Amino acid sequence: MNILITGGGTGGHLKIADVIKKELNKKNLKPIFVGSETGADKAWFENDDGFKKRYFLPSSGVVNKKGIKKIASLFNILTLSLKAAKIIKQHDIKAVFSVGGYSSAPASFAAILTNTPLFIHEQNAQIGSLNKILKPFCKRFFNTFLYNDPYPVEDIYFDTARIRKNLKTVIFLGGSQGAVAINDLAIKLAPLLQKRAINIIHQTGKKDYQRVNEFYRKNNIKADVFDFNPNLINKIEKADFAISRAGASTLFELSANALPALFIPYPYAAQDHQYKNAKFIADKNAAYVMRESEIDPQKVLDIISKATLQTLSQNLTSINKKDGAKYIVEEIIALSS
Repeated sequence: MNILITGGGTGGHLKIADVIKKELNKKNLKPIFVGSETGADKAWFENDDGFKKRYFLPSSGVVNKKGIKKIASLFNILTLSLKAAKIIKQHDIKAVFSVGGYSSAPASFAAILTNTPLFIHEQNAQIGSLNKILKPFCKRFFNTFLYNDPYPVEDIYFDTARIRKNLKTVIFLGGSQGAVAINDLAIKLAPLLQKRAINIIHQTGKKDYQRVNEFYRKNNIKADVFDFNPNLINKIEKADFAISRAGASTLFELSANALPALFIPYPYAAQDHQYKNAKFIADKNAAYVMRESEIDPQKVLDIISKATLQTLSQNLTSINKKDGAKYIVEEIIALSS
C-alpha cells in the first residue's frame, strides 16, 4: 500500500511526519514524502531512506501575504497541486497524510483533486488556517485536544518516564531554533540555581549558543549547554523540571516522560496556539504557564521551588497514551483499504 506523507516547515510538523514514517517502516511500508524547498523539510528528510521517494516543491505560505503577493502564492499552490496530483498518480497513492504547515498545501489539495483519501493531523489546540479549509474534505482529522486521539510520540519518551519527586536538575528548552527570552531567563536564574546545588541543562538554539555558553564559562557555572541534539530524550530524562516553549510535540514529549514544566509560549505563534496548548495541560494541574511578557526571575524561581513535583508528574501520565503513531497508521490503513 502506497502512502504519501506531506507537510512540514517547522520541527513540530516534521516530528509527526518522522514518527509516522517510522511506524509505516515497521510494517515494511516506505511512504512517499512531499514537502517544501524552504523551511526545514530538506534538512530533515532529503537523505532519509525511510521514504521510497522524496519531493521538495517551491511552496510558500499564504496567510501573512497581501494583494498581488497573496494572489501569486495562491496561483503557485494551484500549479504545485497539479504537480502533486501527478506524483499521486505516478506512485498509485492510496492515502495522503498531512501533518500541516504550508508545505502540505499542494499534496493535500491534490488528494482532493484526485479523490484520494486525505488524513490530517492537527498538532495544536487551535486549528491552523489551512487545516480549517481542508477539514471538511478529509477522511479523518486527528487531534488530541479536540478528540482525545493519542499524540504520536516516540516510544522512548514513555519508556524512560519516571515520577519526579526531588528537584535536582532543571532543563531549559527553547525549541530547535532556540528562544532568546528563555535563554535570558536561564542566564538570570543560573546563579540562583547554582547556589541551591540544582544542575542545569540548557538547549540554546544555534543562533544564541555562543553568547549563552560564554556566560556560563565566564561565571564559572557548571551546565550542560548545547545548541541542538537529535536525541533530546537523553537530556530530558535526566531533568526533574523543564522551562520550555509550548509547541505541541515538545509539550506531549514532556508529558509522555512525566516531566513537570513551566511553559512560556512563543507570543507570536499563529492564533496564539502555543498558549492554548499549554493551558490545556495547566488546566489539568499538570503544568504551569506564564506569558513571555510576565517573565520575572523571582516568580519563576518561586514556582520551581514550590512545585509539587510528584503530583504534577503523576498527573502528566494521564495526558497522553503510548502507541499514538501505531493508532494513526492503523486508522489510515483501515479507512483506505
